[in-house]
Amino acid sequence: MTGLENISAHNGWAIVCVGVSIVVSGLATLSFAIAQLHKLLGLWDNRRNLFQKFKNRKENMESQETPVLELSLDVQENIRNFKLLTAKIGDPFSLPKLIEYSEKCGLKSPLSTINTLLTAKVIVPDGNGYFKWFN
Repeated sequence: MTGLENISAHNGWAIVCVGVSIVVSGLATLSFAIAQLHKLLGLWDNRRNLFQKFKNRKENMESQETPVLELSLDVQENIRNFKLLTAKIGDPFSLPKLIEYSEKCGLKSPLSTINTLLTAKVIVPDGNGYFKWFN
């Protein structure tokens, strides 16, 4: 066996196809990288301006005040109810236990109310996996 018969007998056509696909994909990747090189060089040339923008954005975010959330009367009533429940649980308290007790007591929409209290920072984490009242 010689020539094309030998290539066919030893799976040579599959090896050729794999080799060609590797070369073509490598060339495509290289051409894409070269095509995007101007963007990378532009970033390198303007790196001081870029860092200045990030620094200004960070300063602006720090200077913005956090908005004060107005709590409705229903939420204030639920705060009183939740404070009674947490007095029974103990301080600091676990949120799953608070949710369980509030569902047993029949409080209105306990999950959304607790989410509102967490967003308004009325309930804050203590750092050990438990929560406590802010004031």
